[in-house]
Amino acid sequence: MIAKHAQTLANLAECLRDDEIHVWHLPYQATQGRAPLRRVLAAYLGIDADTVALVDGEHGRPALASSHDQPLGFNWSHSGDHALIALGRHVVPGIDVERRRERPRALEIAQRYFSVDEAAALATLPAADRSDAFLELWTAKEAVLKALGRGIAFGLHRLSITSTADQLILRQLEDDDIHAWQLQRLAIETTLLAALAWRGGTRQIRLGTLASLD
Repeated sequence: MIAKHAQTLANLAECLRDDEIHVWHLPYQATQGRAPLRRVLAAYLGIDADTVALVDGEHGRPALASSHDQPLGFNWSHSGDHALIALGRHVVPGIDVERRRERPRALEIAQRYFSVDEAAALATLPAADRSDAFLELWTAKEAVLKALGRGIAFGLHRLSITSTADQLILRQLEDDDIHAWQLQRLAIETTLLAALAWRGGTRQIRLGTLASLD
């Protein structure tokens, strides 16, 4: 289930439940680096942003340093001037966002790197619909791979996703149980495509927008 945040960042950070994942949409500029991420994490950790210590995993995924000793899992993604941050307790979320845009080589890329089923599904679509469909599959794949702690070097063909009008469905994940996974399409705004994935039981997704972190 997806519900809109009805409170501020500070208030929600204090009451993040174990059966929830919080997702924040915020403005972003590349010059900010990880500063917005640190500010949001600081609110959930109850500390100053300058003291948030991050470490990079083997495949570049940031995580909290062990000095924080917190069960807080998080992930973030940015595209253009938008960023999304997902946070949950006792869970490792993966999130990805892409701006809607034309991808003239979408089918060519899918046939080379996606699963056979995904490429075949894209081939049946009218050319005008193919860019959005490709980008939605891309965000869903990235979300799952980030939840795994892996990058695209893992192999985009090693997982297969179906997009329907109602949901995203994980059909295959090599060497893993697809039934242990959750995959959700996120309706952020019409110019963006986004997906959230995690391994574990169902959780309520609470979406919120931060106009500023100042």
